[in-house]
Amino acid sequence: MDQQAQIKTPNYKRIYSDILEKKYPEKKEVCNYIIEKENLSSFDIISLNEKIFGANPIQNQKLRSYSQSDILKILDFQKKNNLNNSELANHFRLSRNTVTKWKKMFLP
Repeated sequence: MDQQAQIKTPNYKRIYSDILEKKYPEKKEVCNYIIEKENLSSFDIISLNEKIFGANPIQNQKLRSYSQSDILKILDFQKKNNLNNSELANHFRLSRNTVTKWKKMFLP
C-alpha cells in the first residue's frame, strides 16, 4: 500500500543526460554541474531547460509545479535582488498573483 501511495517522479537526470548526449553534446559541459547534483529541484530543472533549449517561454505554463523549497528559493531570490512582485513574475514567467499568494503562504 505504501508503494502505491508514493508519487513517482520522472528521472530528470537520465532524461537530460540523454538529451545532452544525443542532441546537444556541445552544451554538456555547461550543464554537468547541475546534472551531477544528488537531487534535482524544480529550480534546477528550469535552469537546465533554459541552458539547453534557450530562453524560449515554455508553451504549457499550467503544468508547472513547485515544491515548498523551490518557492522559498524563488522568494529568497526576490529578496536578494530587490525585485518587486512584477519583476520576479517576469523573471520566472509566473503570474503576479501567484507570487503574492506564495508570499502570504510562506512568509511571516
